[in-house]
Amino acid sequence: MAGRSSRAAPLVAVLMGGPSSEREVSLSSGRECARGLREAGYAVVEVDAGSDLCERLRAMAPDVAFNALHGRWGEDGCVQGLLEWLRIPYTHSGVLASALAMDKTRSKDVFRAAGLPVAEGRLVCRAEVEARHVLPPPYVVKPNNEGSSVGVHIVPAGANTPPRLGPDAPDVVMVEAYAPGRELTVTVMGDRALTVTDIVTEGWYDWHAKYAPGGSRHVVPADVPAAVFDACMAHALAAHRALGCRGLTRTDFRWDAAAGLAGLVVLETNTQPGMTPTSLSPEQARAVGIAFPELCRWLVEDASCNR
Repeated sequence: MAGRSSRAAPLVAVLMGGPSSEREVSLSSGRECARGLREAGYAVVEVDAGSDLCERLRAMAPDVAFNALHGRWGEDGCVQGLLEWLRIPYTHSGVLASALAMDKTRSKDVFRAAGLPVAEGRLVCRAEVEARHVLPPPYVVKPNNEGSSVGVHIVPAGANTPPRLGPDAPDVVMVEAYAPGRELTVTVMGDRALTVTDIVTEGWYDWHAKYAPGGSRHVVPADVPAAVFDACMAHALAAHRALGCRGLTRTDFRWDAAAGLAGLVVLETNTQPGMTPTSLSPEQARAVGIAFPELCRWLVEDASCNR
């Protein structure tokens, strides 16, 4: 961390909230991170990111911006570009990696080029998706640049009619083949893959399962064959590097046990993993002996510009 002042304790601005559809999740992440940073000895200001963010950051001149924003504007390269312009060191990934990871189509292209297994998918106009089946069911329809399962529709096998996407759906959506099986995930911290979690839910891993207490059960480390465990760890690190990510990321997988190792598919890489009380990355860190304040401290010490 490049210091910007002579303060006794470095001042960390925790960016949280913001205008995205994941605002409430970000507020929860931000509160947890602010608590962890204070325990780690930092001076902390919690900043609900709004249209005056630039002016507020100029006025407070923090030593580091801790990015706890989720969704559009916070993890798609926008706030990263602002922080680069202001020359404020910041956590997590930089402009290009953030933009690539948030764009599901382009991140799939990067994963394919890196030799990683992905589900086949393409961008389709919303009107076409609602008019006919653009893939044989089962398949998944989702926004190309949202997270936390926002706007995801699963069209089941045998569905007679195409999905109705709702009034807030974008004009162009991603449609991809449904990947059956278990939900696995791996956090990467710098150049280290931490462990594999098996996410157990009653249905699919939707917003409620991710963030509501008791919405899902996490098996850490995942009870899967060693070859699958090792492949998840290697694939997560490869995805992190291929996108050019920094700091902390989390890569999600689906694994069809009936297909063995061939049933493992990379879904996406999240450059701003949740830091809420039910989030996966802090849980994985704890599982390998890294307490939450220590994780927050590491992120601040890793912060920089030119990411």
